[in-house]
Amino acid sequence: MSAPTTLSAKNLVRFHGKRRVVDDVSFTLQRGEVLGLLGHNGAGKSTTLMMLSGALQPSSGSVEVCDFDLAQRADLGKACLGFLPEHPPLYRDMRVDDQLLFAARLHKVGKAQLDEYLELTKRRCGLLDWGKRLIGELSKGYQQRVGIAQAIIHQPAVVILDEPTVGLDPAQIRDIRELISELGDSSSVILSTHLLHEVEQVCDRAVILREGRNIFSGSLDELRAHSDIESSFLRLNAATESEQA
Repeated sequence: MSAPTTLSAKNLVRFHGKRRVVDDVSFTLQRGEVLGLLGHNGAGKSTTLMMLSGALQPSSGSVEVCDFDLAQRADLGKACLGFLPEHPPLYRDMRVDDQLLFAARLHKVGKAQLDEYLELTKRRCGLLDWGKRLIGELSKGYQQRVGIAQAIIHQPAVVILDEPTVGLDPAQIRDIRELISELGDSSSVILSTHLLHEVEQVCDRAVILREGRNIFSGSLDELRAHSDIESSFLRLNAATESEQA
């Protein structure tokens, strides 16, 4: 028996002015999966993630989260989502605990659950000893941890992470990858990145975008069926470029 579908994107299109930046993108996500959203810079990854999170309305197409259509039941759909954009929405003059409690209240976590959720989230993100620290005083790696923590404080079914390891040192990248793998044990995760080895280490499936179009969707085994992931990625992009020439 297959796991339940937690997110479904159908025929997503988004225009910026007259330019089509996302062009008929469709895929699904099942509970417990970590899905890598791959593509060169400008491929449409961040725009796609903003539509999946409900932060941006598609020009056409639809997104369902836990069977709630974001266009019709945005409140219920977004309650099932946690989103870390490329630039984490952190208040540098707030303490870690205050930021996380603020995020929990925005997600309507009940008062009876606040302390439990706060401790659980800080433990998962390696922040148990950092609750009283000002966010602005933290390293970039720990600020990323806080960013992920605010995205999962309400225990969402789907977690969306946009380039969570950009600008981190190797040790910080390792820690964030371990956290992403752990999140995949209890939630569905969409990880946007242009780092192929990152997808290989933490993801179950991949979607590759090029100029806003979906040029691959499948398992990592399917992606590397004829070669390694990097070679397959380059081959798919080159083939698409030839078709468009």
